[in-house]
Amino acid sequence: MSKQYLSGRIITPAGIIEGSVSYENGIISEIGKGDAEGGYYVAPGFIDIHIHGGGGHDFMDGTEDAFLGAARLHASHGTATLLPTTLTCPDEELFHSFSVLRNVKNDEKYGDMFYGMHLEGPYFSADQAGAQDPKYLKNPERSHYEAILKKADGLITRWSVAPELEGALELGDRLSSLGICASMGHSNALYEEVLEAHKHGYTHLTHFYSGMSALTRKQGYRYPGMIESGYMIDELTVEVICDGKHLPHSMLNYVFRAKGVDKCALVTDAMRGAGMTEGKTILGSLENGQECYIEDGVAKMPGGQAFAGSVATTDRLVRNALSAGASLTDAVKMMSTTPARLCNMHDRGEIVQGKRADFTIFDNDVNIVAVISGGKIIYER
Repeated sequence: MSKQYLSGRIITPAGIIEGSVSYENGIISEIGKGDAEGGYYVAPGFIDIHIHGGGGHDFMDGTEDAFLGAARLHASHGTATLLPTTLTCPDEELFHSFSVLRNVKNDEKYGDMFYGMHLEGPYFSADQAGAQDPKYLKNPERSHYEAILKKADGLITRWSVAPELEGALELGDRLSSLGICASMGHSNALYEEVLEAHKHGYTHLTHFYSGMSALTRKQGYRYPGMIESGYMIDELTVEVICDGKHLPHSMLNYVFRAKGVDKCALVTDAMRGAGMTEGKTILGSLENGQECYIEDGVAKMPGGQAFAGSVATTDRLVRNALSAGASLTDAVKMMSTTPARLCNMHDRGEIVQGKRADFTIFDNDVNIVAVISGGKIIYER
């Protein structure tokens, strides 16, 4: 493939420069300064490490059409890389999703978007299940998670687990040894349990503030929960659903400042309702999923007392981060560089010579103009 060029306001680790970036064979070859006044922003490709679907599709539907349909919707909103995320489900459904992912990674247009899988469950606290189907919850037994790892055969990039469950610490050691991001979520763990889990390879907190314990009282004494642990243990990284619904802008701003943008990633946690109109929808697979509905820009469980996931897209996350006080470079970092690093995606996430040619191009209002993944144009306005 011949050398390709992009010009504009390039968002690099050193800041925003006016100039151009060249790439060939899917790899960034050169970045140079030049005249690009008034041009579009050229950012590292947005990376969504927690996403269930979109455009009327859920990855748990278990079809190539669902995977590619969701990818198509999110590419049009800025996403260059995504981690298809599962829900608690029967093992057969989970194993089938691995087969589908292998196939769609070979798709000519959207295949390069799919990096690996994020397993959300089934090892969660029943008290913090949220929208996860409780009938599939279980403790992590070695024979069970080893069977999953064998079926996945290298496809798992991150795994969210409640660390207080019996067997969870051993699982953390195993995931860490494989280079899989071991994340804590849907959990009632207290500080001491989170601290111990961190010693066993757990480095990240899944959808910070959602589905996790907070400061609690027992016989008059107060015990910090997982939320407080996220601040108390400096090394832990976090992710926030930056849709403006799960956390208000004031709290988003606090997380950005308290944890720092190098330890905070933006995620959509989007379900099939992303990109769709308000009304009834399904979280999870069409066959085994749970009914919910979209209202006021978020997915809600029946009765409206709990969220079922978001309907956000990555461009919306960046705009919300800006509204919450982040600078443009910091908002982009939390949508690209930080998620790449915390999930061990060493080949992407920055506009740097030798990295993968992933770019999200947008205007002053973060309206997406084009998206390039692995050197291929996957969306163009």
